[in-house]
Amino acid sequence: QVQLADTGGGLVQAGGSLRLSCAASGLTSSIYIMGWFRQAPGKERESVARINWRSSNTYYADSVKGRFTISRDNARNTVYLQMNSLKVEDTAVYYCAAKKVVGSYEYWGQGTQVTVSL
Repeated sequence: QVQLADTGGGLVQAGGSLRLSCAASGLTSSIYIMGWFRQAPGKERESVARINWRSSNTYYADSVKGRFTISRDNARNTVYLQMNSLKVEDTAVYYCAAKKVVGSYEYWGQGTQVTVSL
């Protein structure tokens, strides 16, 4: 089992920055990919970014490319999402998630609220 604790959300003005953290514990050796998702009110959850736990290959949704950066610190078993140039439309609950080599994301954090105001 893997436990994820995501933190770092808050209220920020448009154009500002936030850094989210996701600390993994438990059977972290089983993690293959870690990702960040978000869900805004009335909308479906969407993938924001993901990183290969071993190779550091990354993927970003088009809506955040050039503004968000996902990174990892294996020694701390932590993944970060640096969010710059935030927009009002980035407002959502952000969740980190982890998956093994096979299967879908099966481990989820509790979510952290990001609110971007004008």
